[in-house]
Amino acid sequence: MKKNTKKIKNTILNVFKENPSQAYNYKQISKLLNFDTTAKQKFIEKILDDLTKNSNLTEIKKGKYQLRFVSQKIEGKIDMSQKGATVVFSKEFNQNIIIQSQNLKHALHNDIVEVSVFAKSKKKQLEGEVFKILKRSDTPFVGTVIKSENFAFVSVENKLMPFDIFIPIKNLKGAKHGDKVIVRIDDFPEYAKSPIGIIEDILGQAGEHNVEMHAILAEYNLPYKFPEEIDKATKKIDTRITEEEIKKRKDFRNTFTITIDPFDAKDFDDAISLKTLNDGLYEIGIHIADVSHYVEQGTIIDKEAYKRATSVYLVDRVVPMLPEALSNNVCSLNAHTDKLTFSVVINVDSEANIIKTWIGKTIINSDRRFDYDEVQKIITEGKGDFAFEIKILNDIAQKLRHKRFENGAISFDRGELRFKIDEKGKPTEVLYKKATESNQLIEEYMLIANKIVAERIGKPKLNSKPRSFVYRVHDAPDFEKLKQFKDFISKFGYEISLKNNKTIAASLNKLFVDLKAKPESDVISNFAIRSMARAVYTTENIGHYGLGFQYYTHFTSPIRRYPDLMVHRLLHSYLNKGKSVDENKLEEKCKHSSEMEQLAMSAERTSTKYKAVEFMKKYLGEIFEGYISGITEWGIFVEVIPFKIEGMILIRDIENDFFYFDEENYVLIGHYSNRRFQIGNKIKIKVFKADLVKRQLDFKLVD
Repeated sequence: MKKNTKKIKNTILNVFKENPSQAYNYKQISKLLNFDTTAKQKFIEKILDDLTKNSNLTEIKKGKYQLRFVSQKIEGKIDMSQKGATVVFSKEFNQNIIIQSQNLKHALHNDIVEVSVFAKSKKKQLEGEVFKILKRSDTPFVGTVIKSENFAFVSVENKLMPFDIFIPIKNLKGAKHGDKVIVRIDDFPEYAKSPIGIIEDILGQAGEHNVEMHAILAEYNLPYKFPEEIDKATKKIDTRITEEEIKKRKDFRNTFTITIDPFDAKDFDDAISLKTLNDGLYEIGIHIADVSHYVEQGTIIDKEAYKRATSVYLVDRVVPMLPEALSNNVCSLNAHTDKLTFSVVINVDSEANIIKTWIGKTIINSDRRFDYDEVQKIITEGKGDFAFEIKILNDIAQKLRHKRFENGAISFDRGELRFKIDEKGKPTEVLYKKATESNQLIEEYMLIANKIVAERIGKPKLNSKPRSFVYRVHDAPDFEKLKQFKDFISKFGYEISLKNNKTIAASLNKLFVDLKAKPESDVISNFAIRSMARAVYTTENIGHYGLGFQYYTHFTSPIRRYPDLMVHRLLHSYLNKGKSVDENKLEEKCKHSSEMEQLAMSAERTSTKYKAVEFMKKYLGEIFEGYISGITEWGIFVEVIPFKIEGMILIRDIENDFFYFDEENYVLIGHYSNRRFQIGNKIKIKVFKADLVKRQLDFKLVD
């Protein structure tokens, strides 16, 4: 028995952890473990004494033991998104506290809780018990109504909600069996097995296109319609451009100006102008919609825009940050119409050396609305509308781009999966978009404008305190993550240098060139991106590693990004000798904008995944070739070659062998056959299952 002392100690400790409020004596523990002899009970008594000396337990009265707590006052937010665990991050301990399911006390994801932290042995993960729920999360859940005669449940799609939600018949609000609804938690009594909810909105029957798109937005707590008062307030905005206003601005209405956007764009944030100067220089204007002229700070339209923080681009629609009357009409830089703009104007030579810059309010009138494909055709063929001007703009943009990469920028040139959608919302065709020179033309001018604005405010000046500002920053990558990435790509015969930031950038760019058209390209590019820090908004400027800029902000999209609107207001104030604003309040807005951006990106990815599964549904039972794009211990990810859509083969579905995952070499190996599956291998698959509810695509291996 003494040989198993460590095992028995852990078993006893788990009894206390599963019942942290309960006190036990040695007889009770002995009974739970079926230790029925006097010798065994004495042994248990000794272990309880040892656990008390090691600070795991506390003797609350003679012979009665309870789990020892470190603290009764740790506050934090429940996070159920960690793989296989629920945690609460503790600032006090600077680590995650694990909460076992039996110790959650009905706490749910994103609830603010008070946690009692258990004592721990050295080098062991802290665990705790929810002592009190301080604030319930107001996050809504999306699910499908399952109705019986006297009650109903909502089967929730969010994996972070471990329960179905009970709906009393009086709270159904007309929802029928099979309806997709939005529901919020009303109560979760201590005695109840499920939380009680109230239906907030009925989206419609599950499976309908608009219902599913609205459900995705609601799932991420993103709005899918504007409140009525916003529409009323929008109609009251004075949209006239007066002569008095024109006199305050630099007039570009007679200067050659164009917009270049996706073919299906509805709002146009930016325009580019070109003028040839006498001394061999070019004047290039980057003109951005002056949203701040129409959306005043503190109005209900501004508050709604801040709340949304960004437009959301789902697979088939844009959910705008601003009402369409503003985003698609008043503020949008539509062709052949006078428009108010905020501009960065550069004087530049033919080698893309910037000689002079100017920033200020302007008025423009665009000569032509182009889409990217039209401009790309003009660049390729050298003919078409305004071919001469477009060639000059493109030549300078490409030289700006070359200089950027010479200075340490990284080229994450990834394609984008898109779909053609019919009038019923069904995906009819896959479009895989890669950036072309026409995309790069616009990108380079937007980047240089953002850089110039950030430098104007951020660069230190003599005898002048730095002013609070909004920066778009991207931290240098964590060295350990880069080392893991280097080890990973070495399995495919690739190499990068980790000598310094510049060599990292240069070798990554070379890697991306070498990867073009290779089957492992996507998986390596995705791994590279995961190795990098995430770009965020903040008042603390640390530069933008990925772009190789010391100063960078977002100035160029105020129609669809709230930080850009903040930048416009700050810039205009500072150019007119305004005082620096409260940095703490600004930082709070930056944090909110970064969080909303991540939610929007998640919703966008989810909508694309939904349409990918829907598109593949018509190919059920059909066989395709694909490349292995990823391997885990439970399955093989395969990208179908004609469509670049990814699904999974579950390992348990591969017949006639037992497979194990060699994690070090990213290989799946058959125990008996020694058959190997490796990233980049071409294999045949059959489309086995397309689950729209789970947004999951399952394949079967075809030998």
